[in-house]
Amino acid sequence: MNTHLRKPQVEDGESVWTLVKRTGVLDVNSPYYYIVMSKYFADTCVVAEKEEDIVGFASAFMQPQAADTIFLWQIAVDESQRGEGLAGDLLKEIIKRDECQHVRFLETTITPSNEASQALFTKLADELDTRIQVVNSFSKKLFPDDDQEVERLYRIGPFMPQTIKGGH
Repeated sequence: MNTHLRKPQVEDGESVWTLVKRTGVLDVNSPYYYIVMSKYFADTCVVAEKEEDIVGFASAFMQPQAADTIFLWQIAVDESQRGEGLAGDLLKEIIKRDECQHVRFLETTITPSNEASQALFTKLADELDTRIQVVNSFSKKLFPDDDQEVERLYRIGPFMPQTIKGGH
């Protein structure tokens, strides 16, 4: 059965929250956060649906200070779908939308221990035939939790959204 990628709706908030919680590795925001993202940022978020279940989600937003840059906040893929390329398809789905036609860069922060996300961004940069830059972004001392790692900024681009091909 194919996976359908679409803009989220407010009714998806609880299912997305459950998905993120189920991953066991992501920071779980409040259910309200996922409802707000689904309502006010639907153009830059995407859900993956399979057999009426949400199996993937990516939340992102346009950067107010850089109109050509979209910032990925969070990406979640159900364990049953991992290794299928769904995470990359979620990202490509967002940046190829008409609402993102002016976007030339995709950014996110990733901790040094998150090898899966590092690999995802490296692969996406390769698929888009563009550069990837990595710089320290948020130091450990900014966070109240001693276990928090430094956050590194990953920046992919420039790219042309119109040339991006999808998957699922």
